[in-house]
Amino acid sequence: MVPGSRAGRRRHSDGGVRMSNTARYDVVVAGGGIAGVAAALAAAESGARTALIEKTVLFGGLATTGLIYAYLPICDGAGTQVSFGLAERLLHASIKYGPGGVPPDWNQKPWTRERGTYMTEFSPASYVLALDELLEEAGVDCWVDTLLCDVELDAGRRVRAALFENKSGRGRLEAACFVDATGDAELVRRAGGRFEAGGNFLAIWALQHKGGAAGKGFGGLLNMRYFQEGEAVRQGLSGRDVSRFVIEGRARLRRFYAEEYAAGRGNRDSLYPVMLPAMAQYRKIARIVGNATLTEDQDARRFEDSIGMVGDFRKRGVTYELPYAALVPEAVGGVLAAGRCVSADGGAWEVVRVIPTAAVTGEAAGVAAALAARRDAGPAETPVAAVQDALRRRGVKLHLPDVGLRYKPG
Repeated sequence: MVPGSRAGRRRHSDGGVRMSNTARYDVVVAGGGIAGVAAALAAAESGARTALIEKTVLFGGLATTGLIYAYLPICDGAGTQVSFGLAERLLHASIKYGPGGVPPDWNQKPWTRERGTYMTEFSPASYVLALDELLEEAGVDCWVDTLLCDVELDAGRRVRAALFENKSGRGRLEAACFVDATGDAELVRRAGGRFEAGGNFLAIWALQHKGGAAGKGFGGLLNMRYFQEGEAVRQGLSGRDVSRFVIEGRARLRRFYAEEYAAGRGNRDSLYPVMLPAMAQYRKIARIVGNATLTEDQDARRFEDSIGMVGDFRKRGVTYELPYAALVPEAVGGVLAAGRCVSADGGAWEVVRVIPTAAVTGEAAGVAAALAARRDAGPAETPVAAVQDALRRRGVKLHLPDVGLRYKPG
């Protein structure tokens, strides 16, 4: 069917292509990275009929397809666990079918990166298997190799349907509530919502074989190659940007190997790439402008609408409560954000772009979306207390005193 002419919705450029797939859900999650997986699991476990759409064929996003193999700490780096619920479940899932493990003395002094943080490294391929299993057990309807193309809005600027493309053609997914876990606020941007663009330096993670690395575990096979931070900032908001970012990154990796071989530091038999990322390894592309915006100076501050806590992987003893309002976009209804596209600015954006925060915000967004769907209300109208109660029942700690930490004075 061709989308009907609804007042207030955006125009589409489908050229009259007939819709070959139409389905209705309580909750639709766009983006199958860690944030999207967490949102889909939380929504389905809350009783919502849930769909998860992912443009690649692997769930996990940058953690798997992007080869970013470190599940950063779910503690404050100083001996106190601060992230719970799905953040902890997904950490242990990452090593269910592969190597890795939490240091048994993670909460003992003296603290180092390897000893004293509740984190692990993992095999990306092994993690995919575990994520598939969790989604299957939760009853999530998974759509892979499916690209979000556009959205439909009603007259009140509430998202009512997501348009997608896959091998069956173009289709529509209707839902009572949506979660934007695309990593770059794709759904909110297509709905006309406000957003802020981020910047990126060219860098690449690639799995490589290196002579002598045998026996060092999975991390012994991994090389992270950074390039000069003084180079131009890349945004990743156009097809041309993404193409240049990816192709230039691989070209520099070629030059790296050529230089290593020429210097006698390896050869094509002892030093070579095994796997390259199958997605652009951007850190910050775009995030929503929400009803609240988390900033770097808000660590150890109480938010009455907190939906969970995260540490700052760059610092020890720094913890943030995450406000629900940062998941709710301005002026666009029927959708919540999760992961690195929630409303956070400056250094706080660095905090929310990593795996633990993706899991925390994803779980909260999924729970809230299920509640909103059940009440036939928008996320902004869904009582925060109800969301918090549901999260507590799932084992999530919401405020610093819940784990024995204190707020900043004043």
